[in-house]
Amino acid sequence: MSVINDLLGGFATALSLANLMYALIGCVLGTAIGVLPGIGPVAGVALLIPVTLNLEPTSAIIMLAAIFYGTQYGGTITSVLLNTPGESASAITTIDGYAMTKKGRAGAALTIAAYGSFVGGTAATVGLVVAAKPLGSLGLAVGPPEFFSMMVLGLALLVCLAGDSMTKALISGVIGLMIAMVGIDPVEGAPRFTFGNEFLLDGVSFVAVIVGLFGLSEILNTGTERPGKVETPGFRALLPNRTEFRRSNPAVARGTVVGFLLGLIPGMTGSVSALLSYGAEKRFSKYRDELGSGAIEGVAGPESANNAHANGALVPLFTLGIPASPTIAVLMGAFLQQGLTPGPSLFVDHSELAWGIIASLFIGNVILVILNVPLVRVWTSILSIPPAVLTALILVFMVVGSYTINFAAFDVFVMTLFGLVGLGLRKLDIPLAPLVLTLVLGPLMESKLRESLEISQGDFSIFASRPICVVLLLIALVIAATPLLRPRRRKTRSKENQHEAA
Repeated sequence: MSVINDLLGGFATALSLANLMYALIGCVLGTAIGVLPGIGPVAGVALLIPVTLNLEPTSAIIMLAAIFYGTQYGGTITSVLLNTPGESASAITTIDGYAMTKKGRAGAALTIAAYGSFVGGTAATVGLVVAAKPLGSLGLAVGPPEFFSMMVLGLALLVCLAGDSMTKALISGVIGLMIAMVGIDPVEGAPRFTFGNEFLLDGVSFVAVIVGLFGLSEILNTGTERPGKVETPGFRALLPNRTEFRRSNPAVARGTVVGFLLGLIPGMTGSVSALLSYGAEKRFSKYRDELGSGAIEGVAGPESANNAHANGALVPLFTLGIPASPTIAVLMGAFLQQGLTPGPSLFVDHSELAWGIIASLFIGNVILVILNVPLVRVWTSILSIPPAVLTALILVFMVVGSYTINFAAFDVFVMTLFGLVGLGLRKLDIPLAPLVLTLVLGPLMESKLRESLEISQGDFSIFASRPICVVLLLIALVIAATPLLRPRRRKTRSKENQHEAA
């Protein structure tokens, strides 16, 4: 009953006029960002953090969370109508979604996508409600050594799953850690790596770095590419028939389960959930032979999965303070900017805020269904804006947003510098995700490590004397070592093949 009472209290917070307005604004902005190919949820959330800095913490996080899951909805529109995914998680939807458009069933595809997204997102939020108390209590029962070990495990997963090359992922992660170390030493109180620059005493601006890495570098990388001509369906064409609804239900159920479970795992992205959901339809659907030629299951399953994944990824953030994806890491950065630390203590120290944000997830999913189905023509009209004008507007927003963080031109310089850094990393095919995650987790890891060593008076054996730490660190070691063994296996196989050929 206490969980229900907490959730009802959360609804009381989320349903206030101000928070409803910010949830609506976040959903509108998130959908618009999702419609625009190339920006994506990471850059979208990062771009709008400066706007929320002067808001009350609950309103700020509600708005940013709405932007986050709003992009999942918006990316579907261009996937179905243009064969151009607005963000990576919607890429798999293009296969059957665009095929349905060519058959004249674009409206039905968009409606079923919104339906699946609503079910997946809502079910994952229910999972968050159920898991919040037990996992939060578990988190309170462990100490700094266990938290440090959990973060090491999370980073191991994220680095190993971030790209094809572990070396490149490690390079990205180390860069993030180096940036995170700039500022005042948390224990000794002395400046480090500031090079005498007073603007660096509080560290490098997290928002400026993220906006540059993801927003500016994306614009520099893609330029002003124009998507194809879009034809939007009429209102009547938005209604699916009974057969399409009936066939979509099993796919929605399977996609929701796949997305939620994978969302709990650090390093797994929404695109992985969508891909595995599509694979599940290939294996279990009664109409598997139609996949690829405009089957409704190819839209319902992946869309349910990526939205269930988005909300499911909030579970480790809220309960353990571990970001499961780059976008969640940016969201965690927004928490820290507001003076809040996600994790088990959030439900103790800021219970009203935590439950208010969780309740807003239910409300946001309803708002997005209302926004997305009838207003398809409005969203697709964004694509008619000349690319050069749109790019210029985004650049102005980046500069103004970076400046207003501390009202200092130095942050604009930081944003520009990391835009060039991000462009270079993209050209070298170095993933950006490990950099963001180590940038966010670096200070927390250092804090927990130092707290652990203070408890043990500098003895590192404290990590070997605690069973939970041993298990977590061993799993992290195995995960980190797995990619290193692959080249040896390939060499062994090639030698065996050469031997058999001889």
